[in-house]
Amino acid sequence: MKHVKMMVLEHCPHCRKAFEYIDELKEENMLYRNIEIEVIDEVKEEEKTQGYDYWYVPTFFVNNQKIHEGVPTKESIQAVLEEAIS
Repeated sequence: MKHVKMMVLEHCPHCRKAFEYIDELKEENMLYRNIEIEVIDEVKEEEKTQGYDYWYVPTFFVNNQKIHEGVPTKESIQAVLEEAIS
């Protein structure tokens, strides 16, 4: 399983939607259920965002490679999860 980081902001509606998609996809596909996502609030944990190139949240990195940035769709979140298990 690859390491997944998710950069978020506390009151971001797009981040909340991404969490909803993650929950839906884990419910639909048991292969996704063991994926652990390190959630990093870019305000509260700014030091953990150093060295990562992104402008928008949510942003997902799988093994430090950016897979998704910005407004999520269910398909884009599924691509993140697929990359994590590949």
